[in-house]
Amino acid sequence: MNNLVSSAPRFSHPADVLRNIALDMLDYAKQRGASAASVDVSEGFGQSVTVRQGAVETIEYNRDKGLGITVYIGQQRGNASTSDFTPQAMRDTVDAALSIARYTAKDDCSGLPDVDMLARDCPDMDLYHPWDLPVDAAIALAQQCEQAALDADARIRNSEGATVNLHEAQFITANSLGFIGGFPSSRHSLSCAVIAGQDDAMERDYWYAVARDAKDLPNVQQIGRIAAERTVRRLNARQLKTMQVPVLFEAPIASGLLGSFVNAVSGGSLYRKSSFLLDQLDQTIFAPHINITDVPDIPKGLASSPFDNEGVQTQRRVIVENGVLHGYFLGSYSARKLGMRSTGNAGGNHNLILQSGTLDFAGLLNTMSRGLLVTELLGQGINSVTGDYSRGAAGFWVENGEIQYPVQEITIAGNLKDMFRNIAAVGNDVLVQGSRQCGSILVEGMTIAGG
Repeated sequence: MNNLVSSAPRFSHPADVLRNIALDMLDYAKQRGASAASVDVSEGFGQSVTVRQGAVETIEYNRDKGLGITVYIGQQRGNASTSDFTPQAMRDTVDAALSIARYTAKDDCSGLPDVDMLARDCPDMDLYHPWDLPVDAAIALAQQCEQAALDADARIRNSEGATVNLHEAQFITANSLGFIGGFPSSRHSLSCAVIAGQDDAMERDYWYAVARDAKDLPNVQQIGRIAAERTVRRLNARQLKTMQVPVLFEAPIASGLLGSFVNAVSGGSLYRKSSFLLDQLDQTIFAPHINITDVPDIPKGLASSPFDNEGVQTQRRVIVENGVLHGYFLGSYSARKLGMRSTGNAGGNHNLILQSGTLDFAGLLNTMSRGLLVTELLGQGINSVTGDYSRGAAGFWVENGEIQYPVQEITIAGNLKDMFRNIAAVGNDVLVQGSRQCGSILVEGMTIAGG
């Protein structure tokens, strides 16, 4: 994978210009009567090339910029934003935020973070890796990716295309307590989706990879081959009878279980009392072998940052230890609503790591012996208040630890509280495609509803 850093400026504005814009807006807000304020200034650009059946389908290029300011007049809050960096537009934006604040109700939980929690140490986490990729080169990579999928199996009959994306951005966050920080970052990806056919049966599947550094992306042919393999194996799927069996969530979708957990123990859900995990701090909510850590300082991490969206210093935290919940995900506002302090998670979790077990994917299948391997989930059937879980699914039926045949048009159901406690094993087949990292997860005793 070519990854050449350009000597030419990548952004429209030097970082110092963004910094000065933020400081100027804070000064103006103070002059106009704000008791406190925070500013975010950012810009970014991206390029996306999609090839279908060997021909260029789309070439997209975007360059964006924006700034937003939040002002406080005592306990009243107002926010406004613009994409215009001219001095007059910036002043108008501040005035608009102040006008909004004057009409809002007082809220004793609103305000900037506690000053002692603001980041003072902002180490370089190696998050910016420019990818100098001319359009012709991007087209060639996408063509190679798609062709590898088409060549992988004669049953691949059509393609939805292969896409090469690059994105780079920089930002500055500042507030009237004296905090100012920011950095550039990058995120690049490859993806491919194809269609397989056999007799009258048609199936679609895809594969993708994402990384801060293009050199860390797999070979484009590998992405295409995996997309083809995943598609072909779904042909001639069957339905299942209704039954209760173990369910193995494949790593690419297992991270969704972590997402449901994060939502349930995040400040907004907790203070609104819309979570199935209310008042569970220091209680056992997972199986005793489950350990989850929030790690904000992984080099090149997809969710790494020295500070959160409010400028609060991030830190490594053990969220779940031996099944016991030890921490929430809180920003300053939600923390005050709960009578607590920010955890440095304004904006969500960082790199959330579910500790792997000793079993690989084959070992998980063998441990399950008989049950359902889920490789795709459909719909949004999760009740965040009760934890009830019911989703459409597709995957494979497993007997004696071996995949027997594909299945589709089924529903899997349970309750997340029970599912978390019934996690029998976590695989070491960790796949990093986002902020939540885990291997495949085996859950005992779920209900499968078939046709």
